[in-house]
Amino acid sequence: MNASRTSRAIRAELDHPVLDADGHVLEVEPLFQEWFFEFAREQGGREAAVELARRDGLLYDQRVQGRFHEMDTEERRRKGVNRPPFWSLPANTRDRATGYLPRLMYERLDEFGIDFAMLFPSRALPMVSIPEAELRQLAIRALNVYLTRIYAEFSDRLRPVAVLPAHTPEEAVAELDYVTTELGTKSVLINGVVHRPLESGGTRLDTLGMDSEYDYEPLWRALVERRVSPTFHASGQGWGSRRSPSSYVYNHIGSFAASGEAVCKSLFLGGVTRRHPQLCFALLEGGVGYACNLWADIVSHWEKRNGDAIGALDPARIDPGEMKALFEEYGGSDTRSAWDRIEPWLAKGEPSPEPLDEFEAVGATSVETLRELFVPRFYFGCEADDPMVAWAFAEQLNPAGARLRPMFSSDVGHWDVTRMDEVVAEAWELVDDGHLNADQFRAFAFENAVRFYACLDPGFFEGTRIEAEAAAVLARPDPG
Repeated sequence: MNASRTSRAIRAELDHPVLDADGHVLEVEPLFQEWFFEFAREQGGREAAVELARRDGLLYDQRVQGRFHEMDTEERRRKGVNRPPFWSLPANTRDRATGYLPRLMYERLDEFGIDFAMLFPSRALPMVSIPEAELRQLAIRALNVYLTRIYAEFSDRLRPVAVLPAHTPEEAVAELDYVTTELGTKSVLINGVVHRPLESGGTRLDTLGMDSEYDYEPLWRALVERRVSPTFHASGQGWGSRRSPSSYVYNHIGSFAASGEAVCKSLFLGGVTRRHPQLCFALLEGGVGYACNLWADIVSHWEKRNGDAIGALDPARIDPGEMKALFEEYGGSDTRSAWDRIEPWLAKGEPSPEPLDEFEAVGATSVETLRELFVPRFYFGCEADDPMVAWAFAEQLNPAGARLRPMFSSDVGHWDVTRMDEVVAEAWELVDDGHLNADQFRAFAFENAVRFYACLDPGFFEGTRIEAEAAAVLARPDPG
């Protein structure tokens, strides 16, 4: 951390606000539980869902936590149960209370060096994963109403994000309609990964953009109509290699990047950015390093496997006569003696798959159009201690001279932030160490987040502390 200057002092020297694209609310569980049951009673006809929540602890995923702690190490390994998070909140008393208390958060923003913060609920991930549809939808609706009410008087500097359940596009659109019309919500969080059960047992990952069980076009259209830019946040813990029964750290490292990459690839290769050119998407908490690598990989794969280029890999291009001559000239005696078996193996070739052009949905005709469909459409939440932010601005390294769009995301309220008042100072170290210049820091700490959240709604920041500065950013051409 920058020991010479505080976050407050650094902010005082900046000529622009600091916009926290991803801070966190810590729900006071007893109060929310009471609110949930009261809310459920008000809705009527929800007794079964309420009883299920009360009995199994579904609101906070206590079934998973309890099952893990009831097992010994051998049983955890045998059943493939990965170690869940523990001690995941700050142990600094004032910081812990700040996450719980909206008024204290509001009072301390200047101390943090932050002018305006988007706030995400900490309990969203367990709730969007509740398998019972009625309870999932009820719990999320209750959470959205609860957070809207307790943060209403602080909206000039703090704005909570509503959660959309997305097991089906219908439930996502229904909640989007509710939060925008009834609660006045301007931003939403979607769990971009849904675990779908397989007939053979286990689950597969549905990432909403391609190979989905449902057509999510109604959701993308509804977001455009409601002028809401979606954020995505899911954890890759429990996927693939992130299934250690003994180490949460092993499971946590790279987990948000894994989910962010999965959703980003799915939306892009599924053609969502082509079909909905107005929409922007934000992938949170995974950083931007994976996105730089993903962009390079997309370009590399497109150049060699787009609809025109893929023909160069057609096995029919192989000349059997030339192949035989080369085997005879350069093969050993064992190769020549086995030619009668090798020849039919070579001639067998490969089937011609459909679709042959796996970039057809993207519709790009050049690297430049590929860039237009990716770079300005995706934004990436990066925590203060993430040095890979500098890579996003490395136009000399990124294909097509791309400058990706990282957003300063404090993650205050979670264990990653040991002191809330140090996050801006920690982010500024990239400038002190010569990895970012002042203009790049401005884009990271302010302008990128303004362009994302106001992508569809230029009035997004009206009535906030940063209204004038945000309007000035939007009045300038997007650098692309």
